[in-house]
Amino acid sequence: MDEVSLKEQSLQFFRHVGASFFDRAAHLTSKMDDIMLSKSVGVVAGFTIAVICTWTYLKAAENRRRRLEKSENEQEQPSTSSNSGSSTAIAVHQTHTSHRGAKSAPTEIQAELTTAQIVRRQLNGGKKLTCKLLGIILKETSSEELQNHATVRPEVVDVLLEMVKACDLYLMTKVLDDVSEENVLAALDAIGLFSVGGLDRNKVLFCSTEAGRSSFVRQLEPDWHVDTSVKTVSQLSRFIRNELYISPPGTSCVAPNVINAVSFESYFGGFNID
Repeated sequence: MDEVSLKEQSLQFFRHVGASFFDRAAHLTSKMDDIMLSKSVGVVAGFTIAVICTWTYLKAAENRRRRLEKSENEQEQPSTSSNSGSSTAIAVHQTHTSHRGAKSAPTEIQAELTTAQIVRRQLNGGKKLTCKLLGIILKETSSEELQNHATVRPEVVDVLLEMVKACDLYLMTKVLDDVSEENVLAALDAIGLFSVGGLDRNKVLFCSTEAGRSSFVRQLEPDWHVDTSVKTVSQLSRFIRNELYISPPGTSCVAPNVINAVSFESYFGGFNID
């Protein structure tokens, strides 16, 4: 009996020790979980605080930059407003509509603009221009007159020379014979269009009919065409982006993309020609 009792006591002892060991191990594991959880929460909290602080700093920096830009803009506003007013004044007078609905040439251009600047402004980005010679560039208004003489209108000389530099210019007219062609070329050469202006002689085109001029324009596909014939202007309005119709004041508008002007120089040179 004593031996059995000793075994039971030993067994109970080891059971007690084992239970105590497992209880302590479970308690320790629970503590470790709590510690790891606390560390995870701490890391997340620290990261969140760092993000908030960074965002606040960047926001404050952006606000300071905006205030600085606003202050600089307010300081520059007087001079900018002055310049804007000048540009507006020019734009207002570039084209206006008469009581009959026809667009007309500019009547006023600021004196500080050079002829070159006015030409480029009026071209409005156009890179190629075709222009009838008779009655626009030349004093003569009929092909018959060209058989005897050809004279460039003095008012267009400066504008014409600047036009050659500003865009790809083609001049065209109806002639009756070779003598007329020679007269036209000599007149253009006399103002320095080929030597000073640099226009290629091959860009002065001659035709025998009005339809021939229209055909030239269609083939060249210019951004601008200048003409005195309402028939030609009307026919080409479907194909050419901008047209300048040289006509008397008060002439009715041919098409939305056609601008009426009393002369070549009154539109592209900004002169007030009566």
